[in-house]
Amino acid sequence: MTTEHAGATINAWEVAQHQFDLAADRLGLDDAIRQVLREPRRELTVHFPVSMDDGTVRVFTGYRVQHNLGRGPAKGGIRYHQDVTRDEVKALAMWMSWKCAVVGIPYGGGKGGVIVDPKQLSLKELEALTRRFTTEIELLIGPERDIPAPDVNTNAQTMAWMMDTYSMHVGYTVPGVVTGKPIALGGSEGRHEATARGAVFTIVESARHLGMDLTRATVSVQGFGNAGSIAARLIRDEGATVVAVSDSTGGIHAPGGLDIDRVIQWKQEHGTVQGFPGAADISGMAVLEVECDILIPAALENQITARNAANIKARIVAEAANGPTTPEADEILHAKGVFLIPDILCNAGGVTVSYFEWVQALNRDHWDEAMVNQKLRGIMVKAFAEVLAMSLREEASMRTGAYLLAVQRVADAMSVRGLYP
Repeated sequence: MTTEHAGATINAWEVAQHQFDLAADRLGLDDAIRQVLREPRRELTVHFPVSMDDGTVRVFTGYRVQHNLGRGPAKGGIRYHQDVTRDEVKALAMWMSWKCAVVGIPYGGGKGGVIVDPKQLSLKELEALTRRFTTEIELLIGPERDIPAPDVNTNAQTMAWMMDTYSMHVGYTVPGVVTGKPIALGGSEGRHEATARGAVFTIVESARHLGMDLTRATVSVQGFGNAGSIAARLIRDEGATVVAVSDSTGGIHAPGGLDIDRVIQWKQEHGTVQGFPGAADISGMAVLEVECDILIPAALENQITARNAANIKARIVAEAANGPTTPEADEILHAKGVFLIPDILCNAGGVTVSYFEWVQALNRDHWDEAMVNQKLRGIMVKAFAEVLAMSLREEASMRTGAYLLAVQRVADAMSVRGLYP
């Protein structure tokens, strides 16, 4: 997604490459490996027809990008959004490579997207679009090659359609071709909450590191979809007070605290968080700037920019979304002393439990939720400690620490494997 801010266009791919370049410079990365890692390995663009309910045919454009396969098969979500671009998908695929490396799971980075506003389609049209898109990208995906998952505006039902389409073509059921599936089809317990739960694990560790009492902390959440709403509930369960939330229609603010369960119910009933009794309506961007201790951007990329970073009052910024902070904003927040938990660490709970789901599918096994959450906590706490240690050692931000760790791990894999042929 290319985002406009005050006349300046922010390109997600340029941001991703800039972040990589900073880490590569600092690591003194070998030039050959640097060239390889700076670009995606494969980019597939597809244009495919879908029969609409009114009898017409519409042609949609979709993408699947594999950034790097050095550490294992590609892994990454599929998003349906009217503003999807190839550059956005490339950036997200690169971020997935680093994310998987940060938490130490054996995947490379991939991502996919279709340019569509799914809210304008019927369920039947969405199914037809999903099945046709799966057919078009089938030459790349597979349980040992590239494993899609849900992302913005896609869910367990989307993954069920993708799995069924792939399985029908090969002639047998292949539960490991996607993750984020319904439990009935081999999905993992705890997958729905995994991104938010992983983010909250890192917030708890950050608060401990900073000596912050979570029971006295206030929280603002931008984005009230899957990750944001669940993160709000889980951080509330840790004793914190959520004072502001937003969705695509706008935000609400109540300095004394919001009843999160009631806000979730209100959104289900009204299709928006706005108008919630006892809270003031504010803009979605204003939610970033309210008085709070912890800010959780859980919407889209490029939300915290040079334009608004100086207005952010939170002590901790936990990136539950992918790429919500631009490099210029990073520098401003770091200079302000904000403790930022970077996306490639903060929201890696989703891909970690996707990995658990994939392992269960390959082994025809099923773990209970307590086991999933225990394993997730172990991986997130370990990854947080490793990133913190790197950032302290290098006297750098947490983002820099995470990138140094991740890029080095991927570079090591590439170096050891060598070049073929």
